[in-house]
Amino acid sequence: MSHISPVLWQFLVKWLTNFAIFPPEASRIAAQSDALFFFMVLVSLIGLTTVVLLVVGFSILYRKERHPHAVQIEGSTLLESTWTIIPLGLFLIIFVWGALIYFRVYTPPANAMNIYVVGKQWMWKIEHPGGQHEINALHIPVNEPVQLTIISQDVFHSFSIPAFRIKREAIPGRYTTVGFEATQVGTYHLFCTQYCGTDHSHMTGEVVVMSRDDYKKWLASSTSGMSLAQDGERLFASLSCNACHNDTPNARGPNLVNVYDSRLTLSTGETVTADDAYLRQAILNPSEHVTQGYVPIMPTYQGQISEEGVIALVEYIKSLHSNYRVQQTLNTTALVPQNQEKATPAGQTPSGQKPQGVGR
Repeated sequence: MSHISPVLWQFLVKWLTNFAIFPPEASRIAAQSDALFFFMVLVSLIGLTTVVLLVVGFSILYRKERHPHAVQIEGSTLLESTWTIIPLGLFLIIFVWGALIYFRVYTPPANAMNIYVVGKQWMWKIEHPGGQHEINALHIPVNEPVQLTIISQDVFHSFSIPAFRIKREAIPGRYTTVGFEATQVGTYHLFCTQYCGTDHSHMTGEVVVMSRDDYKKWLASSTSGMSLAQDGERLFASLSCNACHNDTPNARGPNLVNVYDSRLTLSTGETVTADDAYLRQAILNPSEHVTQGYVPIMPTYQGQISEEGVIALVEYIKSLHSNYRVQQTLNTTALVPQNQEKATPAGQTPSGQKPQGVGR
């Protein structure tokens, strides 16, 4: 937004930043958000100045000494229309401008890197798809769109990165998302901006924006050895989910292959999209999300699986593009290495048999 007025813009941004009044602009949406903010401040100052000048001017021009007797003043349609239409136009500009920024922030692009954030008293736990886990820290690459999928394990929290001009509520039992693209390498503050209990003020952290090469090195050095999908696979087997969710003719649960982001018809006749939020609810409250053609026999896992466990299960379900891995864990607790599935040609099973049909 520096093309608006380079001198004024540099003064506002650099002066306020150096005096710790205004955070740096470190994301692609930050400049747009600041431009709207300064526009609102300018409109407010103009309005305030106009009102003050009118009050002072009328107090001098129409004081009692100059007009000892009251004079009836008739209304003016032009004047009333002016002070109604101009503020309305300004408010509509602010509304549309703000709505455009809102949708850009809360509707991340489809190719954005997805990172999970779990808020709990009193810390932020970050889950990367590759298996990297962080506490009160978030490492991301520069100039790459990122989507945060946020949830709370206990009470309401609010995930805020002032330098990126983003803030999103962490709500118990519900996923929320926010997107951004960091534009400057550096370390920035992370806060919880919703009072969440005794140690709310300690629920802080840092966001480390790295070059793409440094980020790849960090990913390689920080992995726990298993991705979220692999963690979910182990949990899927340990909970015996594969006993029902498989492609055998007598399966008691719907097949989960390619179920993610597909359209499902429930026993109530309702049609839903199997996104992250739906899969989470289907795991924790299965009796309320019964797929058509099946009976509600699945037990609830509410209170038995942590939010991190649910995230791992959802990531595993996302990765299911064949029945091979489910078949391998059906009669054994020893899981096959992740690369064995990748070695299997598409549309074939390792034994050379014809692939079985996908049903839901």
